[in-house]
Amino acid sequence: MLNFRNTNIFFIVLLSFLVGVHIKYGLPVYVYLLLLIAWSLVVFYGCYYVGSGFFIKIVCKAGTDKKQIAISFDDGPATDHTPAVLQVLRSENVKAAFFCIGHRIAGNENILLQIKDEGHTIGNHSYSHHFWFDMYSSKKMIADLQQMDKEVERVTGLRPKLFRPPYGVTNPNVKKAIIKGNYTPVGWSVRSMDTVIKDPSKLLDKISRAIEPGAVFLFHDTSKTTLDVLPGFIQEVKKRGYEIVPLDKLLHLNAYA
Repeated sequence: MLNFRNTNIFFIVLLSFLVGVHIKYGLPVYVYLLLLIAWSLVVFYGCYYVGSGFFIKIVCKAGTDKKQIAISFDDGPATDHTPAVLQVLRSENVKAAFFCIGHRIAGNENILLQIKDEGHTIGNHSYSHHFWFDMYSSKKMIADLQQMDKEVERVTGLRPKLFRPPYGVTNPNVKKAIIKGNYTPVGWSVRSMDTVIKDPSKLLDKISRAIEPGAVFLFHDTSKTTLDVLPGFIQEVKKRGYEIVPLDKLLHLNAYA
């Protein structure tokens, strides 16, 4: 399996071989530059593809033949759309997972309580969700995640165990923070692109084509397009004979510490 460790071993061995060739026969400098570029591209893939398992194994879908999927929402709670999303879920009798941002909880405690009271799963999506979160030291990351935990616990009495990295980015420091905080990292198998696709019909077509056993869908409860498409998507899932189950149930994970 491709991961950070065996990638480094491979490129170190290759570099050693090239150095030997260089000493004996000579090599142009651009060969080393190409090697560096190749290594960088592999590491970039590992950082930005959440399902790669490059630094740490992240659960992104269920290995099942059952007609079951899970839906999840990132970046709330949001006053504008989260209550309406909850209304749709309540009307359709569907449970979802909400990976919340800690700094958005203050002032929206009632929404977070509603998420809990209506039987949805609350996950940790960091406190800051800072643009440069993946550049933090592992110490700063764990402090950020624990601050988020405290906010959720203050309002609900629950301490999240499931963690979704901001932007889906992982690296050695994110791995350290996950292990130190004893979190279970969770990704997705279907990225809806609901923050980019603004045409509800195009979005519905995209996500409907991705329905398959064990799929985990990523939405954002901060997006109006998500709200527009959610009822139709749920109805399409049910029409195909699928069941939408809680994320932790689908993946057989403990949601809280």
